[in-house]
Amino acid sequence: MFSFQKWRCSWSLMVSVASIVTLVSVVHLFIYPVAPSLDYFRPFQNSCVPINRSNEAEKIILKDNKSIEDRKNNATDSISTEGSQSNPDTRSPISTVDLNVNFPSDLHNSVVYRGAPWKAEVGRWLAGCDSNTSAVKVIEPISGKSCRNDCSGQGICNRELGQCRCFHGFTGEDCAERQELSCNYPGPKEAQFGRWVVSICAAYCDTTRAMCFCGEGTKYPNRPLAEACGFTINPPSEPGGSPMTDWTKADLDVFTTNGSKRGWCNVDPAEAYASKVLFKEECDCKYDGLWGRFCEVSVLSTCINQCSGHGLCRGGFCQCSSGWFGADCSVPSVVSSITEWPHWLRPAQVNVPENLMSGVNLVNLDAIAEKRRPLIYVYDLPPDFNSLLLEGRHFKLECVNRMYDHRNATIWTDQLYGAQMALYESLLASPHRTLNGEEADFFFVPVLDSCIITRADDAPHLNMQEHKGLRSSLTLEFYKKAYDHIITQYPYWNRSSGKDHIWFFSWDEGACYAPKEIWNSMMLVHWGNTNSKHNHSTTAYWADNWDSVSSDRRGNHPCFDPNKDLVLPAWKRPDEGSLEAKLWSRPREKRKTFFYFNGNLGPAYKNGRPEATYSMGIRQKVAEEFGSTLNKEGKLGKQHAEDVIVTPLRAGNYHEELASSVFCGVMPGDGWSGRMEDSILQGCIPVVIQDGIYLPYENFLNYESFAVRIREDEIPNLLNILRSFNETEIEFKLANVKRIWQRFLYRDSVVLEAERQKALRGSVEDWGLKFSQLEEDDVFATFIQVLHYKLHNDPWRRQLLLQKKEFGLPKECLIQTEG
Repeated sequence: MFSFQKWRCSWSLMVSVASIVTLVSVVHLFIYPVAPSLDYFRPFQNSCVPINRSNEAEKIILKDNKSIEDRKNNATDSISTEGSQSNPDTRSPISTVDLNVNFPSDLHNSVVYRGAPWKAEVGRWLAGCDSNTSAVKVIEPISGKSCRNDCSGQGICNRELGQCRCFHGFTGEDCAERQELSCNYPGPKEAQFGRWVVSICAAYCDTTRAMCFCGEGTKYPNRPLAEACGFTINPPSEPGGSPMTDWTKADLDVFTTNGSKRGWCNVDPAEAYASKVLFKEECDCKYDGLWGRFCEVSVLSTCINQCSGHGLCRGGFCQCSSGWFGADCSVPSVVSSITEWPHWLRPAQVNVPENLMSGVNLVNLDAIAEKRRPLIYVYDLPPDFNSLLLEGRHFKLECVNRMYDHRNATIWTDQLYGAQMALYESLLASPHRTLNGEEADFFFVPVLDSCIITRADDAPHLNMQEHKGLRSSLTLEFYKKAYDHIITQYPYWNRSSGKDHIWFFSWDEGACYAPKEIWNSMMLVHWGNTNSKHNHSTTAYWADNWDSVSSDRRGNHPCFDPNKDLVLPAWKRPDEGSLEAKLWSRPREKRKTFFYFNGNLGPAYKNGRPEATYSMGIRQKVAEEFGSTLNKEGKLGKQHAEDVIVTPLRAGNYHEELASSVFCGVMPGDGWSGRMEDSILQGCIPVVIQDGIYLPYENFLNYESFAVRIREDEIPNLLNILRSFNETEIEFKLANVKRIWQRFLYRDSVVLEAERQKALRGSVEDWGLKFSQLEEDDVFATFIQVLHYKLHNDPWRRQLLLQKKEFGLPKECLIQTEG
């Protein structure tokens, strides 16, 4: 709550402020429901509610019932109980220390900090400096700019820039122009429905999002008619083949009221579930925000941070409540309710000027908050780079790490690319976030490339024609446009030529196709290819190949530079079963398999990838030597051993088999794969076989302490190398894997969702409770620690005269300026 300090105004002001808070709360409660109704799938309008504030001066001290640091360090309490007030830690910086003397390295040249074995120079600085950082006071500007026509009710006003962020299907300075996004391109007479855009729509097309529905005249006009549903399905041309869709012939049976035919648009769900009527099995409920076999239940859509409790999630785009903006509605403006400000702005002292109005805009407010560095500014990009990609997606599973069922309970997905959403949401809700670009140490540019590439072939507003079908080229163009936006709209890029900016490239080969203009920046990737050996595109999928991307656009840079970039772990679905079984902590004596790998092994096996270039041939070489399953020729690996499993056969209990193994193979797929995370999360020692390609945190953590690297030319000698480790060394590595496994887990993202579920439904599923009980540093905490180290150790920082800022550190921890 808040308290007033040294009032210089009348009792009437107190009444006015209280009225504002009450009005805002009432407006939020009655305008924005918990979940959208089926009316979302028809055009609708949105209106903003203006809130007037007193123009008399005031000073407000805003405190928080539960700080975000408490949430991270004791997450269980934040879910199950109400927290008490807590003030920030204002302890003094540490006294003079000699880091080299106080934190010596061990025999593996590592220094342990918070349980993890870091490379000596990194761990030494973190142990002596990061652990003792004090809070500093930062001015957080609360913006008040307005937008033209309040964005016509078809968008959200960015009150920092005074620009509209338009919903799908609307454009223009005030979002008043309606776009026409066709479901299918025009076609000749013999192919009247044209060629594919998203689904070749044989019925009603909602042209704001190019989504196909049954339409008027049917019993369920808002029922989706996605993909092949509306077209004739021909039987396979040969035994064992797949049915073929005839995109030239509409299937009129889907519209029929004749119960003896395979309908869809008129089928009553209750009758279908009771097997009383036939329906077309190829039809499905794919659009987000709908649930049930026949899309008969309206549920939550997936939005960034679910709009932070300050808006409605409309199919992926946050429609913010009055006074709030940002991709997740987490940024308050001067007309927001001050008592609802997010955790990362609390506690704060707010200075309200006597004259709040300046022309058509309200003046900015200054909130003085106490924060620990590093401070990260997150750009609020136009929605083309994030929200529109979510709102317009035609398959609810694309590029998100969760969705919602008929109870609005969370369903976690297996999408490996979900890491991008998880990190973005954590940044937006982090106490390290700042709205003050002048105080920021880093700038995050949120381009959701995982959505761009997964949707490249079906999004109506993404034009692949000029990119000759190359998704890599299309995505490069998006990053270039984001760069153009931030250098024209914001003043921050030029102060370091972008070196303090951060971009996330989540796709299979990471930042290989990053535009040359942004290469100075820090790249977050899952594929740390330095191109020292594999110096061309390694993917076997032609549409992602970047070799043919012009050097005029891409430049001549590698995919990864360990001096500035970072490999982050891939997303893995939160598995409460693995947590319950504590598979990561299984002791050595219960790990009976010596070496284990389960995955696609290429063309030598049934259903294997046909391309010889898949996995750069590495998996194939391992299988040729150690395969434990018969290949197409009926042969095992040349060096097959009883305690070695190398198989393409899908495991019945994959996690259990990993947890029953000592060493686990980590090899590429089509670029990166999630095998490193599988190994670490089940407590198995990772055996990395990919030359010149970095794994998560490998340029910061000491991999020798918990992993093994085998050169590609050493594959025939793999088992001899692994058997040369004695039991003491094996136990040492297993123990370190046990200590760091949570650093490969996106726990912060999971706990954030648990808190949202607590607020929405009043309860939390078992996964929320179990993940909230985990206490060690996770992916996000590790990421922040890496940024803090880089802030004070990257040599180029000397040029920014860092001594002008307050850092909460003693001089021994600060980067030394020259001269």
